[in-house]
Amino acid sequence: MNNSAFRKLVRTDKGTVLRKFALIASTCVALLAAPAHAQQIDIAAGGSILLASTPPSSSVNFQQPPEKGGVYLSVSGDYVRFKHRLGLNLETAWRYHQGTYPYNGEAYRPVFSDVNVLFQPRLTKKFGLDLMAGLGVASNRFYGPYAGSCGPGCIIYTSSNHFMEDLSGGVRYYVWHRLPNVFVRPEIHYYHIQNNREFRSNNVFRAGASLGYTFGQH
Repeated sequence: MNNSAFRKLVRTDKGTVLRKFALIASTCVALLAAPAHAQQIDIAAGGSILLASTPPSSSVNFQQPPEKGGVYLSVSGDYVRFKHRLGLNLETAWRYHQGTYPYNGEAYRPVFSDVNVLFQPRLTKKFGLDLMAGLGVASNRFYGPYAGSCGPGCIIYTSSNHFMEDLSGGVRYYVWHRLPNVFVRPEIHYYHIQNNREFRSNNVFRAGASLGYTFGQH
């Protein structure tokens, strides 16, 4: 498969994706502008791996690879109001090392960015849940084999952006008695990526854990 055909494969309607994401952002701003009483802010960083199903092979010459494997890094932040344990979460995760895309010699790096409504029920003094649902953008960055020879200031990748839905869940545990605001959170994220035609499936799971810190009472 030549590079020209591949470029046609990865093109998406970026205007549609940006309009949808702008609607999400404006809704979040409106919610955050509401009067705040007792509140909590969390920040976290984590690591994870990507999981996806691999459909059976067929006899066609070109098949998109499964979107799985690789180590992903993530950063997240959330805002929670105590009264109903409801809040907002923002998160970005990206593949640490570039993957190798078959057939054309290009490398790729997925980036997942999402905004979520967060429900954070408290189970015990140290245990709680983080349950999230939201929307976002999956951006696949493709790097050509010529990228190493590119001069300063030039763009060395092509982006293919896709609107996505996100469902996530994690178990929050405040580990250390002497550092009562530090928590660990095993978690799993499900992404449904619209028209994810660079890969075999629209359904992707990201499983891992985060280490975070809570500002305010928890």
